[in-house]
Amino acid sequence: MKRSNFKVRKKNDRVSLTEDIRNHVIYSLSKEVKDASEWDAGKALALALRDRLVERMIETRDRYRRVKAKRMYYFSIEYLLGRCLGNNLCNMEILDLCEDIFKDLGYDLDEVRASERDPALGNGGLGRLAACFLDSLATLDLPGCGYGIHYEYGLFRQSIHNGYQKELADYWMKEGMPLQVARPDQSVIVPLYGRVESAATPSGDYLPMWVDWDDIIGVPYDIPVVGYGGKTVNYLRLFAARASENFDMDIFNHGDYIRAVQRKIESEMVSKVLYPTESVSFGKELRLVQEYFLVACGLRDITRRFLAQNKNFEEFADYVAIQLNDTHPALTVVELMRYLVDERRIEWDKAWEITRATCAYTNHTLLPEALELWSVSLIEKVLPRHLQIIYEINSRFLKKVESKYPADNEKLRRMSLICEDGTKKVRMANLAVVGSHSVNGVSELHSELVKTRLFPDFYEFAPQKFNNKTNGVTPRRWMLKANPALAALLTDTLGKGWITDLNELHKLEEHINDSEFRARFMEAKRTNKIKLGNFINSTLDINIPPDSIFDIQAKRIHEYKRQLLNVLHVIHLYLELVDNDVEPSCSRAFLFAGKAAPGYWEAKQIIKLIHSVAKVINNDPRAEGLLKVAFLPDYRVSLAEKIVPACDVSEQISTAGTEASGTGNMKFAMNGALTVGTYDGANIEMLEEVGQDNFYLFGLKQEEVEKALREGSYHPREIYNHSPEIRQVFTALLENRFSPDEPDLFRWLVDKLLTDNEQYMHLADFKSYSEAQKRIDRDYAEKEIWAAKAILNTARMGKFSTDRTMLEYAEDIWKIKAVK
Repeated sequence: MKRSNFKVRKKNDRVSLTEDIRNHVIYSLSKEVKDASEWDAGKALALALRDRLVERMIETRDRYRRVKAKRMYYFSIEYLLGRCLGNNLCNMEILDLCEDIFKDLGYDLDEVRASERDPALGNGGLGRLAACFLDSLATLDLPGCGYGIHYEYGLFRQSIHNGYQKELADYWMKEGMPLQVARPDQSVIVPLYGRVESAATPSGDYLPMWVDWDDIIGVPYDIPVVGYGGKTVNYLRLFAARASENFDMDIFNHGDYIRAVQRKIESEMVSKVLYPTESVSFGKELRLVQEYFLVACGLRDITRRFLAQNKNFEEFADYVAIQLNDTHPALTVVELMRYLVDERRIEWDKAWEITRATCAYTNHTLLPEALELWSVSLIEKVLPRHLQIIYEINSRFLKKVESKYPADNEKLRRMSLICEDGTKKVRMANLAVVGSHSVNGVSELHSELVKTRLFPDFYEFAPQKFNNKTNGVTPRRWMLKANPALAALLTDTLGKGWITDLNELHKLEEHINDSEFRARFMEAKRTNKIKLGNFINSTLDINIPPDSIFDIQAKRIHEYKRQLLNVLHVIHLYLELVDNDVEPSCSRAFLFAGKAAPGYWEAKQIIKLIHSVAKVINNDPRAEGLLKVAFLPDYRVSLAEKIVPACDVSEQISTAGTEASGTGNMKFAMNGALTVGTYDGANIEMLEEVGQDNFYLFGLKQEEVEKALREGSYHPREIYNHSPEIRQVFTALLENRFSPDEPDLFRWLVDKLLTDNEQYMHLADFKSYSEAQKRIDRDYAEKEIWAAKAILNTARMGKFSTDRTMLEYAEDIWKIKAVK
């Protein structure tokens, strides 16, 4: 069959789907239909769906080939996909049909979907953003796909024992993933270690030879990514590490079978486990190998595809765009140079021009500890030829800097790819900036700080490459799928256009004075609160009244995200009630969710504090019906889909200047939550969109935080001395009211928060935060006022769809066009 004649044959009608489900039960699972369990039926449905996705994936590929489309390849060390079955059924617009088919077959599709495990391929926002991007690329018919690692064990499962986080292995592939497609025929070889020999060409030019390297095999697995409407199906290609047969057999043939097996195991460790954030000690060899493995596999795959249609590598950047999602894939710059110079024999300057025109870099963090540094000695051990190339890139780059800024040695030192303060290290962020034609932040404030705080020298040197691309989220996952009650109301009111054009939500403002619409909007919210309340009751045995304010902070546990500030305020409200006889004007349920990196002691202690406070408050009859606190364990995409639609108040309270963007803030607001937040990240742009009356702003601004810390003028003990509320909270902690069986458990916290120039300035923002919470209470008590504010939050969130984000990347950075 000619590729150009390929036709999609699988239909999405009831008869065809039912027949295919039955056939997969028989021919794929080897069972009679009458003996099939609910799980069997679910797997058969997934296989029937995969048949349809694969057909459309082939058709999409051929469509791109026919027009020789330029393609974008998204390199990310993480992808947080969430459950795939229901999302694909939604985007194919056959969810309701499949629910009816399963009902006819005697099964509950909701139960089947709930049994699917989240692919645990990411830590949090970075990986979830990547997944949202892929959804929007396919929905917009843009030729782009993702590259990542097929981790066997993803981010740990979180369990709670006596209030402490415990990490459990998450073998997410235990039941398999029927939707993925193995591509062993497109496996690639990845070289590692070895040494570099100096040689020369016949004309006398230097010809380095990377020799005696070990190799591992990267085996690709494709997860189809279907756009809404089912017309375009791109994919996420994940590479699993396998031992090289030649390598293992060479050892085996020398009689050392045990060592052969051991080397095989060591090789396959590369894709065995995802590293949690904040726990990677720089210089960790396996992590460096993982990062190179991703880069090498991706580039081998891209160049193979390029050579199938093109022979002239001078045109490479006309057909290929590579986006580096943070610094983890920064070695792309070096590997592409190695390939062009060493393997294609392209002259250095031309190869550098091609590399820079191909690569673009997104920065996601301003935190110094998150900017990767790799020791020169480790890179020399693992990637000896790449270290040579890094030094050559650096030498040529610094010559240009020196010619523009003669005798400015300090600038040369700061801009060098090599940090020489103590042990020599390679600055991966500098490498990504130098080797890319575009550098972007992910919110307007963050992008300004990237230019002025993070890379001021590079911005001064080449201002034209810096730009902003504010993050977004996909409304298909976070509204259509996660919130069917609200989605049905939106579709009844606006039609289906909002699903692919979120700016349509602006039309909701026309209905804000319609009492029936307001009532339906708030009833959808209450429905979601009841669902989440039932889930909390069944899993944690905590009863949450649905008419309480559902105040939610769901995100990675980190000091800069300031779960501590939230908990201090909860303690304050409790002490006001039981010690000062001041009842809150509204019933409150404070809900927390998030994981702490295994090596991050303070973050794990914050989880313990939340549980200790919850235990006291939830068991105090004086707080019954007024205050509840719950920590929902094992935060993941599927849990977020329960939490987000039920939220009344979204906590986005990071210290100003520390959160690059945030995307949870967008998900909550889209679903009718009001934000209490600092002037930070994308909060600022959300505030501009929804208006100050519909956003609870508090706290110092970024420039005020910077000034205080720079001048050393932040003295939290002075605030403590003048604040009876803070003194009351700290006294309760020091007197062990929340840790009667573990004396002095939280003394560290008091000591840290009272330290001069405490980095995240918790006490500086406490009063402002407390006043914002009082405004929330007053507004929530006025039901019509609150309903109007909630509706306006949903109505004015059109900007924060990843469809907008992807169109900006496509036009400004990648130069790719939709292929309808």
